[in-house]
Amino acid sequence: MAEVKVLSDTKCILGEGALWHPERETFFWFDILGHKLFEHDGTGQREWSFDRAVSAAGWVDRNRLLVASERDLFLFDIEAGTEEHVIGLEDDNPDNRSNDGRADPQGGFWIGTMAYAQTTGAGAIYRYYRGELRLLYPDITVSNAICFAPDGRTAYFADTPTRTVRRVALDADGWPAGESEVFIDMTGTPVVKPDGAVIDTEGRLWTAQWGSSQVSCYGTDGTFLRALPMPAIQVSCPSFGGPERRRLFVTSASTGQPDDAQAGQTFYADLKDVQGQAEHRVIL
Repeated sequence: MAEVKVLSDTKCILGEGALWHPERETFFWFDILGHKLFEHDGTGQREWSFDRAVSAAGWVDRNRLLVASERDLFLFDIEAGTEEHVIGLEDDNPDNRSNDGRADPQGGFWIGTMAYAQTTGAGAIYRYYRGELRLLYPDITVSNAICFAPDGRTAYFADTPTRTVRRVALDADGWPAGESEVFIDMTGTPVVKPDGAVIDTEGRLWTAQWGSSQVSCYGTDGTFLRALPMPAIQVSCPSFGGPERRRLFVTSASTGQPDDAQAGQTFYADLKDVQGQAEHRVIL
């Protein structure tokens, strides 16, 4: 069993948006409700504060991220600390915010939204691609588990309360082709809820399981393979990075967990037999 260590003891209210930047070779993550972005280079961390909730990002180049907030997508210059508005994201709905998101192999950026109150069906999943923000899936309650197969032909996503992860075929430009279908069904199991997810180079899906203190791995056919226990109850989002992308980073949340000493901290484990995909670049 791989040893799980603490990367950062900063207690995020809602840690999310785990992202390994392949050019900077650093790890980024967000505290959605704390309105913060963090970067860790293995020896120390930096942080930036925002005037609104921020939740996920894709890397554009060495110094810029495309960041999703509660009202827009914006370019963030890491060194200058400046923002450049790109496009509105449900900016007419103050009850909603962004949640899980990830760049796809074709250079698009998928991002989900949800209500602050977790109102049933109030959120959605969108894709931003070369200047266009298109609605993909409406009536989502808690968007999560957005990730992509290594060949770029399949996308995965979850509406967390359903306790299922779905998959959908993609066309050559990365748009959904056909209807989505259930890929992993966690109903009737001890797992509480699927949260953020990532795919390794072999096509296996690794998902943080909110309320279950673990990240679990599923095969290309959706079969459960193994679980990696975590020190916090509410783990939220994994990302592969580090040397040869064999390090699994995992965020967590402290909200509603006053008795969990490590709630909200950020962890990592080195997995010798697993290699993650390089995070894809967002093409503007």
